Amino acid sequence: MSSLQPVRGTHDLLPEDSRRHRRVEELAFEIAGRYGFGEISTPIFEFTEVFSRTLGETSDVVTKEMYSFTDRSGDGLTLRPEGTAGVARAFISGGLAQQLPLKLFYRGPMFRHERPQKGRLRQFHQIGVELLGVEGPQADIEVMALAAHILDALGLGGAATLELNSLGDGDSREAYRLALVAYLSGQRDRLSKDSLERLERNPLRVLDSKDEGDKAVVAEAPLLTDYLNDASRTFFQEVLDGLAALGVAHRVNPRLVRGLDYYCHTAFEFTTTLLGAQGTILAGGRYDGLIAQMGGPATPGIGWAAGIERLSMLLAESPAALRPLAVIPMNRATDALCLCQRLRRAGFTADLGYSGNLKKRLARANRVNARAAIILGDEEWDREAVAVRDLDSGIQEEVLLASLEERLAKFR
Repeated sequence: MSSLQPVRGTHDLLPEDSRRHRRVEELAFEIAGRYGFGEISTPIFEFTEVFSRTLGETSDVVTKEMYSFTDRSGDGLTLRPEGTAGVARAFISGGLAQQLPLKLFYRGPMFRHERPQKGRLRQFHQIGVELLGVEGPQADIEVMALAAHILDALGLGGAATLELNSLGDGDSREAYRLALVAYLSGQRDRLSKDSLERLERNPLRVLDSKDEGDKAVVAEAPLLTDYLNDASRTFFQEVLDGLAALGVAHRVNPRLVRGLDYYCHTAFEFTTTLLGAQGTILAGGRYDGLIAQMGGPATPGIGWAAGIERLSMLLAESPAALRPLAVIPMNRATDALCLCQRLRRAGFTADLGYSGNLKKRLARANRVNARAAIILGDEEWDREAVAVRDLDSGIQEEVLLASLEERLAKFR
């Protein structure tokens, strides 16, 4: 079976990887809780329509990257490629409109069939937040402040830059769409086949193209910020002022856009130079038209998502594993098993040495970085005691079983 390998674009989270992964996930969850966000967990797959309607029929995710299949009932299903659509679907199907505003945090695996590279996998994991039901810029400010807080807590604040832009309201985007179509129509010979199709169906999607030729065309396109009306400019300025008031460093990037029509006002990304081409580590934006497009009540929303793999790669060091107490039986296997269980129920981490002489079992204790060894010798056991060896100092003492937990407290 040695030829078996993980599927391309997937990887195993071994214990050290899992500790880094869990550090990101749990710290983000804890800080999001301080901001009033509760956790939501949606199914790992949905009806395909949930994603095709929200991500856009012409998007690369829908046309090239989704893992879709027909189940035995004939239903078209898709492994979730992102988290927002499932949360929006849950909001609608769960009848949650009476509970607004809603502040939701999610975490879990996502799936996209794209070319694997550093920081980009076909099964990857995300954390994310959605704030539903707040029209004003306070929501935009708060979700970005939360993102900055999490990155700071992970020690990544100095390595990440918040870039943001305004996409404007519906009127601003329509004025921009007309100017963009006029420009792109004069550049047809430079556009890719996919972008020529998008130009006819949804020209704003051209702005999201990954084709290098398209990127060169887009770089010379009109700027959306030049078409913002007064209301949109005021909204964006309030966002910028709020970030400044909270001390959240940022810079305006007029080329930062979102191609789908339900996006509006604030779009933002936290980027870094430490991961090469995969510079975006957290991205989000306001999507006031999404839930209505899915058939629900008109509901404003804003959120962001971040890849746990990318964030964990940036951690300065791997979180240390818990240092266990190594329980070493000398011909007292059942007693050692009972003692391990007693210690675990008392809140200690206990590792049981199953076989070998004392030397081999102490070698294992060192290998698992145990803090102390508890040796069950026959003579000590007859005195209702054990030998406790501090594996950092080498000092060994006899401890009565009756006071064991108390004496081991220093090794927690």
